Amino acid sequence: MNIRKWFFLFWSTMVVGCLVCVVCGSVMLLTDQDFGFLGIDVTGFNALMMGISGLMIGAFSQMGFFAYLTLNYIALSVFRKKYLWNALQAYTTAFAVFGLGYVLYEDRTNDWFFWVLPLVVVVASLFMSWIKVKQTNRSAFIPTMFLLFVVTFVEAWPALQGETNIAAIVFMMFPLFICNAYQNMMMHRLLKKESADSAAVPAKSAG
Repeated sequence: MNIRKWFFLFWSTMVVGCLVCVVCGSVMLLTDQDFGFLGIDVTGFNALMMGISGLMIGAFSQMGFFAYLTLNYIALSVFRKKYLWNALQAYTTAFAVFGLGYVLYEDRTNDWFFWVLPLVVVVASLFMSWIKVKQTNRSAFIPTMFLLFVVTFVEAWPALQGETNIAAIVFMMFPLFICNAYQNMMMHRLLKKESADSAAVPAKSAG
């Protein structure tokens, strides 16, 4: 992975975060006029603020993604056996599912929300993990689940604190999940392209 590809991943993730926040925020503003600043009358200003928030969320997602890659590298060095690290990730993911519901319940959100949100994120994570496996191999399933659920949960933690607001949680978690999924799906494509480019250089030199 070279600097140019990291740079592409970084900025493209921020763009994804910006677009998702604008779309998600606009839908929420249309359904709840109290969601945006000064209401629906200043739609353009609200869209600008949502876009800026999306850029920051995209950058925040990048930080979490890089942190996970670093953690993954260190964990594999410590555990030596990949299946031990995968087992720990699987356990942590299962624990985080109940942990997210418990946090929402403790903060007294709506009765339906504290179990619907974890369920939706789990189903979406399972779907993206299945796609990842189809595009790579079976060993990618648990790391993808861990990244999409646990890392998203940790990144969205500020929105889960204090006086819990459902709109704030959705506005934070949805773009984060999309950004994390985008990075995860782009990573193997960038690495595959890099491997193909590296193989093409010796072949061209030999020719």
